[in-house]
Amino acid sequence: MKLKSHFYLALALMAVAAIAAPMHLRAQAGTIKVGVLHSLSGTMAISETTLKDTILMMIEEQNKKGGLLGRKLEAVVVDPASDWPLFAEKASQLLVKDKVAVVFGCWTSVSRKSVLPVFEKNNGLLFYPVQYEGEESSKNVIYTGAAPNQQAIPAVDYLMKEGVKRWVLEGTDYVYPRTTNKILEAYLLSKGVAAADISINYTPFGHSDWQTRVAAIKRFGSAGKKTAVVSTINGDANVPFYKELGNQKVSAEDIPVVAFSVGEEELSGLDAKPLVGHLAAWNYFQSISTPANAAFIKQWKAYIKKPNRTTNDPMEAHYIGFNLWVKAVEKAQSTDVEKVLAALPGLSTPNLTGGTATMLANHHITKPVYIGEVRADGQFNVVFKTPVVPGDAWSDFLPGSKDSEADWVKLKCGNYNTKTKVCSGQNYK
Repeated sequence: MKLKSHFYLALALMAVAAIAAPMHLRAQAGTIKVGVLHSLSGTMAISETTLKDTILMMIEEQNKKGGLLGRKLEAVVVDPASDWPLFAEKASQLLVKDKVAVVFGCWTSVSRKSVLPVFEKNNGLLFYPVQYEGEESSKNVIYTGAAPNQQAIPAVDYLMKEGVKRWVLEGTDYVYPRTTNKILEAYLLSKGVAAADISINYTPFGHSDWQTRVAAIKRFGSAGKKTAVVSTINGDANVPFYKELGNQKVSAEDIPVVAFSVGEEELSGLDAKPLVGHLAAWNYFQSISTPANAAFIKQWKAYIKKPNRTTNDPMEAHYIGFNLWVKAVEKAQSTDVEKVLAALPGLSTPNLTGGTATMLANHHITKPVYIGEVRADGQFNVVFKTPVVPGDAWSDFLPGSKDSEADWVKLKCGNYNTKTKVCSGQNYK
């Protein structure tokens, strides 16, 4: 009888101890799930697979440091396969079924637009790492890629200083190129460029037959005025585009191309020699020499075990975004989305180019802008750099946007009209 009473006493003491244990110790039993939402197949796999690998590398490194809040991080990887409706389905799976604390993902704006209602409905948190067209600020999205004022506008300014007078705005047919080119067209017209000196064209995703289009670009550039191509071509269509430029001997001296979606990863599949001198506008290049970048490249090559794999700008954006999320979780002492969102604005973390990135109230970050010339080895020589530029969610050059402001701290609104004092977008209730 005494033995039996001792048994029940021990059980009771164990139950009391479990209840009394500090919350952070009890939480160690579970992992913190991190969603990875990048295309691993289809037309965008050429760009997005590397971003999946980047997040897996960051998770591995964080777990070596002991995880987060005493818990290990667990990656939940899905493949939306360059299929925009499937992005929404996979986002819902991550948030509702897998119950991830955060998602790092998307490349194209159409994929981001596809998942946006899912994140807002389920109060999820998405870190989006790629340059985009602006005209958006969601409570549930952190935009670590460049807004137009952090890439497109500085690129055009640089080309203007180089004497460019005629402009080909060449893009893939979806929201990012169309909206970016709408902003650029308005900006060029405001700078006195004649409408006849602006040519705008779109081709489908995966477009491969560039012979006719490159010939048309050559004709447009033969009017006696210095001409440049501003390229918002996305995904694997870039490979045949650049090959055709080489085939038709369109050199950077004749008609320079400045690209917003071509970096080291895309050039690694090309013979870069015919493209020497063509340009790209980013906020990071692998060739930038800083201790932080050297350490990141070394870490990447050791992780990926392929010495020829390059680094690129969206990888740095994920590096920045992941580290900001970790800092916010540590500050909030929670992975709860509301608490993390409250902790993020004002946080800073080192970038890879020798400065820091700061999270702004509009859910964008600060970035320097670099213009790089293609080298024969597929890397870039930096020819132009700006000081740090704060990301602007709403363009100053579009009539419907110039009076809009995003501020999730004071105004608690993603689209606040400074003249009417009305929030017409998503807002905190």
